[in-house]
Amino acid sequence: MVTPQGVRANSWQDVADISEMFGLVLDPWQELVLEAAMGERTDRTWAAKRIGLSVPRQNGKSQLLVARALAGALVFGEKKIVVSAHQQDTAREAFSKLMEIIEDDANDRLRERVKSVMNAINRESVKFTNGATIQFKSRSGVAGKGFSSDCLLLDEAQILGSRAWTSINSTMSAMRNPQVWLLGTPPQDEDDCYAFEAVRSAAVEGKSTAASWIEWSADPTDPHYDPASEYTRWQANPAWHVRINHEVVQGEYETYSPDRFAQDRLGLWPDRADIVARVIQTDEWKATGITTAPTGGIPSLGVKFSPDGSRVSVSGSMKYAAEPIHGELVGAHSGSMASGTASLVSWIAERADKYAAIVVDGKSHAGAFVDALITAGVPKRAIVTPTWAEVATANSMLLDAVILKQITHLAHEGQKQLDDSATGTTKKERPDGSWNFVPIGDADATPVQSLALAHWGAKTKQLRSNKVLTI
Repeated sequence: MVTPQGVRANSWQDVADISEMFGLVLDPWQELVLEAAMGERTDRTWAAKRIGLSVPRQNGKSQLLVARALAGALVFGEKKIVVSAHQQDTAREAFSKLMEIIEDDANDRLRERVKSVMNAINRESVKFTNGATIQFKSRSGVAGKGFSSDCLLLDEAQILGSRAWTSINSTMSAMRNPQVWLLGTPPQDEDDCYAFEAVRSAAVEGKSTAASWIEWSADPTDPHYDPASEYTRWQANPAWHVRINHEVVQGEYETYSPDRFAQDRLGLWPDRADIVARVIQTDEWKATGITTAPTGGIPSLGVKFSPDGSRVSVSGSMKYAAEPIHGELVGAHSGSMASGTASLVSWIAERADKYAAIVVDGKSHAGAFVDALITAGVPKRAIVTPTWAEVATANSMLLDAVILKQITHLAHEGQKQLDDSATGTTKKERPDGSWNFVPIGDADATPVQSLALAHWGAKTKQLRSNKVLTI
């Protein structure tokens, strides 16, 4: 546990008392979290502006955030409290917990302080007679919209990417005494967990003077560490003897992979040397996937070589009059010009007159590939070799299209290379603000780079004939 310096008073007991008054009795571990989070400085501002909590699932995070929200509205004079989750169902669950407390027969005094309740999906809120409001939101659409608040409680924080965090966090900058909570579980490999990892790292490494970090996990260095033992499971789950179903946990142990069980139930964080931000978040990419490609349209191709020339990827994009542009990975090839791309040249040459543009880029082999296309009979006018400025524009256009859902792609196993590339890349920026997709770890950036080129070609180039072709 990490807590900030300079604490002169602590309001954790106020949260516990108001919760107990209305029938929400907190566990000792939940009170410990509040004690770490609710310290005040001499100027009566929160010592911890950011609180991070990592604890395995079903231990009671939702109760804790409802208790903090209720205290903010009724005790601390906070006028707007926002409870947010990645999924709408999770945000709705927190709202339902609060409504159970309000509607309890024993809580007449609480109901007297409630002015109105909004029950519409993703607009759930409770307004109190003192002017305070607790809102419940999923993190969808424009990330920062409506998140400006005195207290922001972010559940499922392990799925909070850098773009959403930057947008949401910036809304708090004008508040006099804000507090942001990030509550979650150790991230899985597929999670875009930039914010959660960054807050954890800053607190644990002592880089932050205004953060608290609280984490429950088993200790792999303990000589008695054994994922199969109740002792190890008890170490990681503070509500082990309160609300955790031991038989369900045993089922998790028997059916999960060892790594998944260690993260999901034992609270162990993956060993990641670098904290990086994906350009395209996994949920954003999945949201643009479709199972059947639309027919017709005007096609363009994007061909991208890796810097060393060892890989080349080809994507196609189809432009339609009304529908979003559709993109697919045609193929990803490895090898020399002779062995790896000769068949690709022939394949493109057979279809060259069908495309609005064949966009080719890459420091290595792109020039030789263009020469091979021309030798194979592809008209020069069909081939586009973009400048760096045009490549950077193509990258930004693709990112915007994904965020705004103005592009679709096939969601099936045959497109896994494109899926892995789209969600496995980060930005490499230049001083002028332009940027390129670069791989995270062992990922291959060329598939998503080729899609950016194809998408740019579809958006900016005109077909030279009336012929059309499926990708």
